[in-house]
Amino acid sequence: MNYQETLDYLYNALPMFQRVGAPAFKKDLGNTIALCAHLGHPEKKFKSIHVAGTNGKGSTSHSLASIFQSAGYKTGLYTSPHLKSFTERIRINGIEIPEEKVIQFVAENKTFLEELRPSFFEMTVGMAFWYFSECLVDIAIVEVGMGGRFDSTNVILPEVSVITNIGLDHVQFLGETLPEIASEKAGIIKEAVPVVISQTQSETKPVFLDKAKTCRAPIVFADQNWKIQKLAMNEGSADYRATYQSENLQISMDLLGDYQKYNLPGILETVHQMNSLGWEISTSQVLDGLANVVNRTGLKGRWQVLGQSPMTICDTGHNEAGIAQILEQIKTYSFDNLWMVLGMVQDKDISKVLSLLPKSANYVFCEAKIPRALKAYQLAEKAGMVGLKGETIPDINDALNFARKNAAKDDLIFIGGSTFVVAEIEDL
Repeated sequence: MNYQETLDYLYNALPMFQRVGAPAFKKDLGNTIALCAHLGHPEKKFKSIHVAGTNGKGSTSHSLASIFQSAGYKTGLYTSPHLKSFTERIRINGIEIPEEKVIQFVAENKTFLEELRPSFFEMTVGMAFWYFSECLVDIAIVEVGMGGRFDSTNVILPEVSVITNIGLDHVQFLGETLPEIASEKAGIIKEAVPVVISQTQSETKPVFLDKAKTCRAPIVFADQNWKIQKLAMNEGSADYRATYQSENLQISMDLLGDYQKYNLPGILETVHQMNSLGWEISTSQVLDGLANVVNRTGLKGRWQVLGQSPMTICDTGHNEAGIAQILEQIKTYSFDNLWMVLGMVQDKDISKVLSLLPKSANYVFCEAKIPRALKAYQLAEKAGMVGLKGETIPDINDALNFARKNAAKDDLIFIGGSTFVVAEIEDL
């Protein structure tokens, strides 16, 4: 099979959560363990950092990867979902896994995959660990897909575990309260492995403390150590001051979302923990890494500016907490009228998200080309029930072009509501 035929095989043969939702989700590590055993246990052949959380785990993972690359380490990075290309999920030093390696993995393991019938995600995790092992990475930054306890990535024994924060997302799988969700995320805490919590939350702190105590894992609530102050927003960077004891860092990040201030404590504390374990990362390398996350790792879709006059911005934030942060940052801009091009998925309760959105904005409702997508007309109906009015244009790029055509140069256009909406933007 060539590369496209290989991808078609993977998409069609293996259930993919991003596309179909619940049928692809399993609360069981059995398939991943069996696949790793078949591959010769690659998960035991490289060092790693494991990153979980509701919001911020992607930005945190990419930022850590950039820092380790800056420090000269051969750095693997596993993230999900991809936006444009399957190969985005698996990178070494920012370079995506070559297509021929994807072909090789499937060709060599096709018979076993057909016997095991893993999910798409389980297979992808196995491929990533195989590739990192084969390429002898010094460190791999591994982002959890969903939850933690039963996530396919949870077969590694990392140097440090990181949990960014806890919010209400995937409640049908992880639990309906913050402590229940935290319990699932806490599943990545391992025996005697340091754990860094980026954000202290009163409802979830006891869950993490109990799990860490059970596992005899040193635990640090990073925002209790690192104090972050945003200083300025520039055209291509955001400036922060980070202070901890005698350290006073002036940080410039090329990730422009205000929510990075919540991720920075966890990122900085993880580097501190890694240095205490014998890794060597200087302050200058940390600063260089944070200044070049996008260029070094290829991260897309996080408060990404797509155009000026009118200012056009996309962001993959999609749950209640993520949308709330997006709306707060929109308020920091000066504009005449706000246009919001939105699409969402059908297997989540979006009522709370819709209730947050400003009634004064002009809306264009759209839908991603995946089975999980909420139909644009259904989104428009639900939005109308809370007083949000606008146009219904299913195709994402047609919807964005409509907003661009009708917005004045001093307006602001935001496009998002779902990772899958951002993924289909043509000029991303």
